[in-house]
Amino acid sequence: MKKVSRALDIVLENIIKEHENIPSGQQDRQMDFIDMLLSLMNQPMNPHDEHAYILDRTKIKAITVDMISGAYDTSAATIEWTFSELLRHPRVVKQVQAELEHVVGMNKMVEETDLENLTYLDMVVKESLRLHPIGPLLVPHESMEDIELNGYYVPKKSRIIINVWAIGRDPYVWSNNVEEFYPERFINSNIDLKGRDFQLIPFGSGRRGCPGIHLGLTTVKYVLAQLLHCFHWDLPSGMLPNDLDMTEKFGLSMRRAEHLYAVPTYRLLN
Repeated sequence: MKKVSRALDIVLENIIKEHENIPSGQQDRQMDFIDMLLSLMNQPMNPHDEHAYILDRTKIKAITVDMISGAYDTSAATIEWTFSELLRHPRVVKQVQAELEHVVGMNKMVEETDLENLTYLDMVVKESLRLHPIGPLLVPHESMEDIELNGYYVPKKSRIIINVWAIGRDPYVWSNNVEEFYPERFINSNIDLKGRDFQLIPFGSGRRGCPGIHLGLTTVKYVLAQLLHCFHWDLPSGMLPNDLDMTEKFGLSMRRAEHLYAVPTYRLLN
């Protein structure tokens, strides 16, 4: 672990030095995430607070690691779970592809600007996150003060665990077909993923919600749209949809226990 930590520190230090030593001819380029953090380095986050939080070099490295580790695994696993459910439900695939043909057409690939018009794909992603939240217990929270909620006394500094996996499969919330992958349950529904509707909070809620929600959702929808628009997909070796193993592997993030295999066939006109 110490060897890995030292090696990672060298990589992060090189990234920071590259941003600090940008040639004068490139000073007008658009600032990225590291540039923004460096511009705030050694400045108090709240100048009116006597215990002001100072962003130093070590904290910039830590934030960078958090952003990388919290982004790649979660988006990839969500795409894999959604794709698994789609392969098990050809009817849903046909409807997504019909929407893509109508919104995008068959002569070009999906662009990010098309995503806001793909309403059925949005329902598919919501349904996937309901059944397969990538962080089944979210991030642990801690109560800041003694409080009583609905008759339950919660002492200060209690560790609070939110089981969003169980919430997403609660028949009292989602009706008797709770175990079924059924995107149409979100038709004419105002339920979103931003933390306002507590029956669906895969990204958490409030100030401690996931800071990468917009980037994550855009990534997931964009990749799924591209894969479904460009290709037809079949399970290998004559496997039937109901034969697909959907066993979960629990951990900090919830992944498939077995890798997903599928066979693509190109479908665009050009």
